[in-house]
Order: sequence, then C-alpha cells, then structure tokens
Amino acid sequence: MLKIVFLDSTAIPKHIPIPRPTFEHQWIEYEHTAANEVIERMQDAEIAVTSKVVFSRQVMQQLPKLKLIAITATGINNVDLVAAKELGITVKNVTGYSATTVPEHVLGLIYALKHSIMSWYRDQLSAKWAESKQFCYFDYPITDVKGSTLGIVGKGCLGTEVGHLASAVGMKVLYAEHKDAASCRVGYTPFVEVLKQADIVTLHCPLTETTQNLINKETLALMKKGAFLINTGRGPLVDEKALVEALENGHLGGAALDVLVKEPPEKENPIVQAATKLPNLIVTPHIAWASDSAVTTLVSKVTQNIEDFVKNQLNT
Repeated sequence: MLKIVFLDSTAIPKHIPIPRPTFEHQWIEYEHTAANEVIERMQDAEIAVTSKVVFSRQVMQQLPKLKLIAITATGINNVDLVAAKELGITVKNVTGYSATTVPEHVLGLIYALKHSIMSWYRDQLSAKWAESKQFCYFDYPITDVKGSTLGIVGKGCLGTEVGHLASAVGMKVLYAEHKDAASCRVGYTPFVEVLKQADIVTLHCPLTETTQNLINKETLALMKKGAFLINTGRGPLVDEKALVEALENGHLGGAALDVLVKEPPEKENPIVQAATKLPNLIVTPHIAWASDSAVTTLVSKVTQNIEDFVKNQLNT
C-alpha cells in the first residue's frame, strides 16, 4: 500500500474537497509542516503532496522511499530539481488551472488603481464624506481604463488571457520582449519601450535568475511618471524597497501586488509597512489564483498526476 503525505493542506481551502486516488493507499494530512518536520513525516512515504514545503537535496537524500513530489501549484522553486532527477524522484506540478481567475484579478486591480478605489474606500472608514459640504469631492485621480496602454511581461497562458481581457475593454496591449534580447520577435515590443509607453505594467513571467528583481530602481525609473505596476506572478520579480521608494517619491501612480518576496511576509516587510499608509498600494495575500473553480480544477489535476504516475510505475 502506497503512503501519501500531504504536508501543507491549508494551501487548499477547506471547503474544496480533494479527490482521493482510486488505488489502495494510505493518506496522511498535515495542515502545516515546518522544515525540521519534513524528514520525520515523510519516512516510509512514496508520495509527497505539497504546495510550498522545501525539498532540498539534503532532505531528499534522507527519504529513500520517496518517488513522487506532487505540487499543488505551478511554481516548483521549492524543489531542487537537479537533485530530484539524480535521486530518481519525479516532480509533477499543475498548470493552466488559474487561466480565468488570475486574469480577472488583474483586470479588477487595473480598475481599482485607475479609479483610486482604495482611496475612496479608506475615506469611508472615517466621517470624511459625511462632513463634506458637497454631494461628492475630488481628492483622488480617476482615469479611464479604455484607451490606456497595458504592458504585459510574459506571454504565456496567463499573460495572453490578460491581454484578451484588456483588449476587450478597449486597452492597447504591448507584450514585452525579454529584457536583454538581441532582437525583437513578431508580436512583441522591446522591454524598455514597453516600460516607457505603458500606463500599466503587469508581470506574468516565470521567476528565473534573469528575471529576479526584473523590476528594480533602474527599470522603475524607465516607467512613465504616474504609471501603475501589477504583480500577480512571483514576488522576487520586484525589488520591494525600490518599489516603495518609487511610490513614496511620486514617480509611480500606484501598485498592486498579490505576491511578495517572502510569504507570509514578516511584519517589517517594506510592502506591508507601506500598505498601511499608501492608499495607492494594494496588497492581496497571494489569492489571485484561488477561485473555487480554479481550486477544484487544481486538486483534480493533482490527483490525476498521482494516478498517472502510479499507473506508469506499475507498467514499467
């Protein structure tokens, strides 16, 4: 009987049932697993299910029975893939499950930024409107989404769908070429030109050595004064301190982030600190992917990955 251990089940909302594999197995589930608990909990287990638990070479070397790491997400940065391959451990992730919900989240953030929604909302936590001499007031900028230019970094499934939604509401869409590309592909615009032309830049590229801190002090300075930045990709794509500085000095008109460098963030995180005082900084806790339909698709694909792996193992 195969032993399957889900190490961080709170990565899935409790109201979404996780389908169990059809083959005979033992299923053990933990809400959270600290780094020093992984080896003990994975002893004698052939399959690990996890979202963000780190599987380093050192950890995997101490788990001789481990054959499959089933990731309940797209990102696999938490697994040493080179070591996994050398040790004969298969790593399976899930893609495409958030192709609707993430682009919708991005579109919502675009409207929130362009219409200063959070600034108006925060005012309602006080008596500002009630004390107004007029039926309304005009303290914050409101600009049209239609006719504005959206720069998209990353033209995969999510970036492409964001482009479709943006075009549907009348935005001009530019897809950025790789930052240091020697030439520009058809359908793309040079990276620097996208930064210079876009009213809004949204990030949908993978996190790699070349994209870490892609948005930094230098690239932020290239963006139009008053432009907006949205990141629903990976936190380390953005230099957080540089972003806060660009917001505080007024170069950027606003930013919306669903991901941070460290998650959950520390209370001293510069973005967390800035969000308490900057109404043009919107932070959501890495939930752009988490509509009910997306999570249902995700867990079904995770189970299917396990089923397929076991079936292939039995046939070899």
